[in-house]
Amino acid sequence: MGIGGSFEGRTEFSVGTDGMRVDVYCYSGRMRDERPVRFRLDEHEYMVEEVLDQWYGPEDVVFKVRADDGNVYILEHQTSELDADWSLISFRGLG
Repeated sequence: MGIGGSFEGRTEFSVGTDGMRVDVYCYSGRMRDERPVRFRLDEHEYMVEEVLDQWYGPEDVVFKVRADDGNVYILEHQTSELDADWSLISFRGLG
């Protein structure tokens, strides 16, 4: 936990384009679900080491992150609903 923020204990599930279950835990500072700090794909958990990019759409926010396995993931959070889902949009492996 950091000064001025907290880790959101709520878990959000959704099914990504490849049918994998996504479970995202977020840092909440000035706003709720400010950025992902860790996520679980099926039964494996990943720590977010770096947010490489983020962009906003009219009904979503998208995060491009590098996880502790060195791979890059793109996670989308629907913001049009209060308890909206997360989705895995893309994955790029190391090789």
